[in-house]
Amino acid sequence: MARVLGVDIPDKKRGVISLTYIYGIGRNLAEKILNEAGVDQNKKVSEWTDDEQLKIRNVAYGKYKIEGELRSDIRLNIKRLQDIGSYRGIRLRIGLPVRGQKTKNNARTKKGKRKTVTNKKKAVK
Repeated sequence: MARVLGVDIPDKKRGVISLTYIYGIGRNLAEKILNEAGVDQNKKVSEWTDDEQLKIRNVAYGKYKIEGELRSDIRLNIKRLQDIGSYRGIRLRIGLPVRGQKTKNNARTKKGKRKTVTNKKKAVK
C-alpha cells in the first residue's frame, strides 16, 4: 500500500479512485490533483514512481484542506455555531437534523435508536 498524507491508499486501484480514500478528496478533486501533478489518471498506484508520489503529495498538501486540517476546521465551525446559539447550533447540540427535515416519522439516523415509552398502569383502589 502506498502512503499519501498519512493514509494508506490501495495499490491495485487507479490513482483517481485511490485518492478518494483520503478524507476530503472526492473524484473531482482527485482528478484535479493528478492533472496538476502531471500523473496519468488511469495509472495504477503500484505503477507510480517515487517522484510522482512526491508531486502528488506536494500538490494535495499545499493547495487543499484535507485530512486533519479539514476535520479540525469542520469541528471549529460546528463549535462556533453552538457557541453563538444559532438555530443550527442548538439542533447540532441536541442531536436533531439541522437542515429543516421533519422528525415526526424519520430522522432515526440522527436521533439514534428508538426509545419506547410505556404506559404506566394505574393503581387499583
